[in-house]
Formats: sequence, structure tokens, C-alpha cells
Amino acid sequence: MAVLINNLCVIGTGLIGGSLCLALKEAAAVNTIVGAGRSEETLQKAQQLNIIDSYETDISEAVKDADLIFVSVPLGAMETVFEKISTGLEQAGNTKAIITDAGSSKQLVQQLAEKIFTDISAGGSDRFVAGHPIAGTENSGPAAAFAGLYKDRRVILTPTDETDSDAIKLVTEMWQKTGAAVETMDAEHHDKVLAATSHLPHLIAFGLVHCLENIDDIEDVFRFAAGGFRDVTRIASSDPTMWRDICLNNQQPILDMMKRYKDELDMLYNALEAGDGEKLMEVFQHAKQTRDKFTH
Repeated sequence: MAVLINNLCVIGTGLIGGSLCLALKEAAAVNTIVGAGRSEETLQKAQQLNIIDSYETDISEAVKDADLIFVSVPLGAMETVFEKISTGLEQAGNTKAIITDAGSSKQLVQQLAEKIFTDISAGGSDRFVAGHPIAGTENSGPAAAFAGLYKDRRVILTPTDETDSDAIKLVTEMWQKTGAAVETMDAEHHDKVLAATSHLPHLIAFGLVHCLENIDDIEDVFRFAAGGFRDVTRIASSDPTMWRDICLNNQQPILDMMKRYKDELDMLYNALEAGDGEKLMEVFQHAKQTRDKFTH
């Protein structure tokens, strides 16, 4: 059985990119993987861990022979990386490469792709398939990568009407090889959904830990922290650079959700201040019923 991808270039070989490499290798779905990124130390570590087969610190060089390029970098670096990809493909006359990404904000990424990949010899922005794997841990770097990260998880693709159908097919099959379930949706809808389900919870976790670090009994707070505290704040150990970029690049949907949550906190504050047990019970019961309905 022929491999799905002959030459794969992965830009960003940490948890997300590295786990994709390991999953595709385990599935025998890829022939050769070239890693690329700014840090040679990180790339060397990824090669030592057999995540990638070789590496290039020059992204323009790394992509020249690629059949598929996977971009897993912070959103703030996406524009520069796209420009280097475009330069490399144009210099090599690579007309076959398909490009996809793992960014958490899809409207921004789609806009960048349409601006930068317009004239490249790889076929323009119709060869770009915006994507977002809904998976991760609070850990980062090549050592955090593992082949099973995407198994039974969802990957969202947000192609446009102009996106090449063969490109969508290849990216879909790639993610399916990792054990993921692939869904498609509009980029704007994706950003609203993720603001509620991922971005807001991360902000709450960061904010809660930051709030507690300034109280007098901080050592005892963490010393006696139970499972609930650990569960709620675990994601505050996530990469700060990545989450700063996510917040800034999905600003309005996140602000909308923060306003809703702030109103909810104000309501709970007022109920507790008034000793309104009936109101608290109503909110807690509805919250439990809703979570049980959608998570069981």
C-alpha cells in the first residue's frame, strides 16, 4: 500500500507538529519528514526522538520538495512563515505542494493565506486548507509529543469555496490516519465556537492563578489544592506566547464570551451576597444538567 504523503514538511516540531509526525509514522502514512523552525536545538531534539528525519532552519529551503506542508507555529509568527513558504515554493517551481495549519483562529489564518499565497507557483491560496486539531496538553516541545494525541479527537477544517477539492481530500485523509475525526465548518463559526470552548477557559485558568498568586497565603493555596483546583488550573501551564497570540487574533469573539461570563459571575456574586440559595440552586442544577447532557 502506497504511503499517503511522500515528502512532508512540518514547521514547528513541538507537541502539535511532533505528535502529527509520530502518528503518521506509526500509521506508515509518510515517507520522509523534514522539520523546520527557528530553534536548531529544538529541531535536533525532534530528530533525536525520531519525530523528523532531517531538518532545516531556513523555512524557504525546507519546503522546496514538499508534497504537504504543515504549519504549527504561534499565530503571531504565521505571516512571516507563510511568506517564507511562498518564497521557497516559488524558487523551486513547486506546483504540487498543499499547505495546512493548526492555528486556533481561522479567520486570521485564512486572510493571511489569501494575501500571501495568491501568486505562488504551488497554485495560489486554493492549495491552502485551514485546519485546527482540537487536541493538546499543557506541555510543549518535542519531548511532549506522542503518537496518540489525536486519536478519537476532532480536527476542524475551514476551507473556502475556492479551496481545491483534492487538497481538502489529502488533508482530511492525513488527519484520519492519526485516528482523528474530521469536520468542516465556516471559519467565522469556528472562531466563535472556540472562543467559548477553548479560549475563554484558558483565560479563566490564567486569570485564576494570577489572582491567587497575589494573596498572602499562596503557599497554602497550592499546598492544599484538591483535584478540582488542579483540573481548573491545569491549562494555565500552557505556552504563554501561543495563548497571547490566540487572544489577540480572535479578539472580538473572545471579548463577547468574556462579557457573557462576566455577567454570569456578577449574577452569582449578587445571589451569594443576598443569601439567595434558591437562585444558586437553580444555576447549579441547570449547569449540571447541561454538562451531563452534552458530555455523557
